[in-house]
Amino acid sequence: MIEVNRQGEVWVFAEQHGGALEETPIELMSKARHLAHTLKVRLGVLLLGDSVKGLCPKLIQYGADKVYLAEHPLLGAYQTNSYAKVIHDLIHKHKPQVVLYGATPSGRDLAPRIASAAKAGLTADCTDLQIGNHKVGKDGDIHENLLFQIRPAFGGNIIATIINYDRWPQMATVREGVMPMPEPNVNHHGVIVTETVALAPEELPLEILQEHKRAKKVDLKAARLIVAGGAGVGSKENFKLIWDLANCLGAAPAATRPAVDLGFIDHDHQVGQTGTTVRPSLYIAVGISGAIQHQAGMAQSQKIVAINNDPDAPIFGIAHYKIVGDLNDVVPQMIKAIKEKEIKD
Repeated sequence: MIEVNRQGEVWVFAEQHGGALEETPIELMSKARHLAHTLKVRLGVLLLGDSVKGLCPKLIQYGADKVYLAEHPLLGAYQTNSYAKVIHDLIHKHKPQVVLYGATPSGRDLAPRIASAAKAGLTADCTDLQIGNHKVGKDGDIHENLLFQIRPAFGGNIIATIINYDRWPQMATVREGVMPMPEPNVNHHGVIVTETVALAPEELPLEILQEHKRAKKVDLKAARLIVAGGAGVGSKENFKLIWDLANCLGAAPAATRPAVDLGFIDHDHQVGQTGTTVRPSLYIAVGISGAIQHQAGMAQSQKIVAINNDPDAPIFGIAHYKIVGDLNDVVPQMIKAIKEKEIKD
């Protein structure tokens, strides 16, 4: 455990694979930059790998004041033990006050291991981060400038704010897509801090012989138009309406978790708390009730059109345009209208 360090930096783990940066740490840096500014400290980025120094300028352009570079052949492929050891050692050396990780498969694997070793708290799958003050008990001390770690809890039925005031560093994993992608600034200046890495082969319990990666079938985060279906669509056969409407609009087809669990479409298309977070220009929700778990992944869409036969469906509470009706009637009419307009144009 490290002592409370009010001058400690805000850190982001810059996840990379095969020499290519993941999008999630770049998204995180937009929020981390704001947190560091509020705390009046520097933003540091942890970059681990083998021959990855070439990524440092990009991280600096996205706001890093310091890039802590740890290069070693044994860091070439991600393994929990090696990455956790190096980051844990760097935390004890530099004593940051905040360390953030993307809630990716690697981040969800790595962060708990480091938190356990550092005897620090960790909040998983945050959707927002803020700086604020906290009073312990009715007559207790007021702790200033703490990290407020905000995330859905109790199955997504409430939004919880979690605070670590006495176990540092304050650590959190942040869901992919919940922070906007920042714009690079070529005029931003930062420094590269090269760290010495002490690792031996016997410290790695596994040897990676081959890697097989499957590309996602759809990039929902980049989609400007999305048509999503929920369990209310009724069946996999009926889900063809979602595909047809999406194809007419040049949109990406998506779904809620219940629709995925029912086998209407595969997980790559899932939007929501346990899926992808999206911010399209237009989000058409078809047969979606609008549970908070789904809203967590799409509520920041610029325009939301909801189609549901229940006038009291929660989705109508956030929709800009509301259509109360049977999707089997409404969607075919929409497709027909779109096609007729295309013919006229």
